Amino acid sequence: MDEKKLAIIATKGTLDWGYPPFILASTAAALGYSVEIFFTFYGLQLLKKNLSHLRVSPLGNPAMPMPVPMPTLMMVLPGMEGLATSMMKSKMKAKGVASLDELRELCLEAEVRMIACQMTVDLFEFDTADFIGGIELGGAAAFFEFAGESDITLFI
Repeated sequence: MDEKKLAIIATKGTLDWGYPPFILASTAAALGYSVEIFFTFYGLQLLKKNLSHLRVSPLGNPAMPMPVPMPTLMMVLPGMEGLATSMMKSKMKAKGVASLDELRELCLEAEVRMIACQMTVDLFEFDTADFIGGIELGGAAAFFEFAGESDITLFI
């Protein structure tokens, strides 16, 4: 039987949106899939060595569970992003959820191929020295070759 393939396009660079590509990729790799993640636009934030800058925006997540119901207008108040980020980190730690660093490391150990979009790196003038090792730079064409043969393709 042919090896199953999972292709993921990661476009978001926030703390909460960083989890889906790494959880799905590491799980698929553990199940024997060949996995590639193409990081483009804001998703490139997930490849930086230091992830401490990642935040959760309650304004962009109206369905985010809050301890007390809050009108959307309150989400624009100063400090709400920091509060939401702190709440998310505390909840994940309390529930034993692995950190993004740990999940990303699992992906690297499982030989998940991670491609940083060269066009986006150039567009935003990223310094590739800020990225983790073990990734590749490439264009969409490099990813499409794999994605075109994949059993599953996800846009996150």
